[in-house]
Amino acid sequence: MTYQFSQRSLDNLKGVHEDLVSVVTRALELTEQDFMVIEGLRTEERQKQLVAEGKSKTMNSRHLTGHAVDIVPYPVSWEWEDFRPVVNAMRKAAKELGVDVEHGFDWGWDAPHHQLTWESYPK
Repeated sequence: MTYQFSQRSLDNLKGVHEDLVSVVTRALELTEQDFMVIEGLRTEERQKQLVAEGKSKTMNSRHLTGHAVDIVPYPVSWEWEDFRPVVNAMRKAAKELGVDVEHGFDWGWDAPHHQLTWESYPK
């Protein structure tokens, strides 16, 4: 099945590094599970809010520089295993495009999060 980004996802990709946008776009072409982009570039105020709410752990987030996105399966599910096909599509797309991406799923606590690595994409 072929999926397309909603306007919300497209809006949430604005300001995100072009290499990460390419990976997310290719992942949508490869995925067996539709997904949506729920966050991309964040303001400092938004990041402070998320830290205060306990939804983020740092003010040194890659979202602040456009080097990270949060994506969720669609229809939206917060069940850990429902993220697996999306993460697999992101891994495959990143490898195919030669882009270094880290996945919060691998950290065991942030399944929606995907970011360009610090080593390959410093601020």
